[in-house]
Amino acid sequence: MLRIKDLREDNDYTQQYIADYLHCDQSDYSKYERGKRNVPLWALHKLADLYDTSIDYLACRTDESRPYPKSKKTVQR
Repeated sequence: MLRIKDLREDNDYTQQYIADYLHCDQSDYSKYERGKRNVPLWALHKLADLYDTSIDYLACRTDESRPYPKSKKTVQR
């Protein structure tokens, strides 16, 4: 179960808009929403960025909708 349909509807996006954003067919995106096809990890990354949330929230692994803070990479010399 994913939250992608609820988020899409809450943001007034059409399936076609999201399919174009992901560069896939609307019928494939519809299958993602209905659970008929697994959503590729790259697509989850893009959707998390679009909705400003985490992949864990999209996948119902947490109820915290805020994205995780971006980590600061440090270079040690």
